[in-house]
Amino acid sequence: MENSENMLDVKRDLENREKAPIKVFKRRWAILLIYVLYSAANSFQWMEYSIIANIVMRFYKVNSTAVDWTSIIYMLIYPIIVLPVSYFIDKKGLRFAAIWGGVGTALAALIKVFSIDEKLFWVVILGQSIGSTAQVFVLCLPSKIAAVWFKPTEVSTACALAVFGTQLGFALGFVVPSTLVRNHKNISLVGSDLQVLCLLITIYMIPVVIAIIFLFPKLPKLPPSLVQQEERKKEPLTFREYCKYFTKLFRNRGFVLHTVAYGINIGVFEAIGTLLNQFILEYFPNSEEDAGRIGLIMVIGGMLGSLLFGLFLDRTHKYKETTVFICYAAVVSVIAATFSLLTNSKILVYAVFGIVGVFTNAYIPVGYEFAVEITYPADESTTTGILNAMNQAMGVLITIFLGKLNSSYGAFWALGSQAVLLLLGAIITSFVPNDKRRQEALQSYDETELLNKN
Repeated sequence: MENSENMLDVKRDLENREKAPIKVFKRRWAILLIYVLYSAANSFQWMEYSIIANIVMRFYKVNSTAVDWTSIIYMLIYPIIVLPVSYFIDKKGLRFAAIWGGVGTALAALIKVFSIDEKLFWVVILGQSIGSTAQVFVLCLPSKIAAVWFKPTEVSTACALAVFGTQLGFALGFVVPSTLVRNHKNISLVGSDLQVLCLLITIYMIPVVIAIIFLFPKLPKLPPSLVQQEERKKEPLTFREYCKYFTKLFRNRGFVLHTVAYGINIGVFEAIGTLLNQFILEYFPNSEEDAGRIGLIMVIGGMLGSLLFGLFLDRTHKYKETTVFICYAAVVSVIAATFSLLTNSKILVYAVFGIVGVFTNAYIPVGYEFAVEITYPADESTTTGILNAMNQAMGVLITIFLGKLNSSYGAFWALGSQAVLLLLGAIITSFVPNDKRRQEALQSYDETELLNKN
């Protein structure tokens, strides 16, 4: 009933409005590229220490739990500050978010250049804290960039390409540290490798930050769609109004179910990524580089899956069906990965963990788009912000639980527990109503436009 009234309101607004021009700018691809570049640098730092946990433990003389916290901190800060950050992004626009996200990412890398001493692990944590704060300004944007800059037939693909940046960062974060930082007998050489690693990220971010400052606007001059044209007419909310609007989303049963399922699924991916080094070394000693490469294969699989599922969604708009399929496929793939370790076959482990990446990682953009669909006309950055807050909170709990389980019972039972969690997420997803609010709104716009022309 409420949805029908919303559609009638949309039609009335469209019939009475003065038409403004609609245009899609070629510049949208440059904006997307800049976002990909700095989001990759941010997610790179998320995993850069945990993937070489044994080397970091030796250099800084800390235990595995301390190293796990270099990753956990990325998941811990997000839920704490996502509400005010989402409000300011909604109020001030994409440029505000890009500057804070890009500069914060660069500052995090710079601080860690000065952490190369066995007594300075706290500086590493400081740098990771700043990077994780910047991450809040980064992860809210894929759906918003897609909606603000791209036409409706490109939105799902654009969102998948934006998430590509985060996935690229994960991929490089798995393979570059494990290749660059060697487990030298001479501990000072380990320090030199770590410093080079931090310097490379800092230098990389200099031109990216310059590009953000000079090339990243708040909005395109003209909206790319009728939906965005109407969005621009809305008055900005006060913070109190925004909080009410924020909590109203939690009265949407479908969104609550999807948020919980999303949190479980992505939390599992983050936990497996954090402890991947420890899992692989249990079955393949002295294989730090293999752990990094397996992580790389996982993320490359996720990139491919994200792009293919994004294209599929733009063509079919089967959001729930695709989400449910990915969830159950992830369960099967993690079970297969668990048993692949017992074979002691590196080739099989590489292949199966790659399939795990296809489904656990590709779920990110698909989950974003499904959430935007069932919560329309809610702001995209708010919706994705809530999703990310849940998956980060779940990620902290699951990673701590997984670490304890791995220490006590080993990788087999630890990974097996993740299959159980993924199954729970898949079952919850099955109960999410298949609401297509955004598609219904777009159809209403098209019908009204046709009536106006006739």
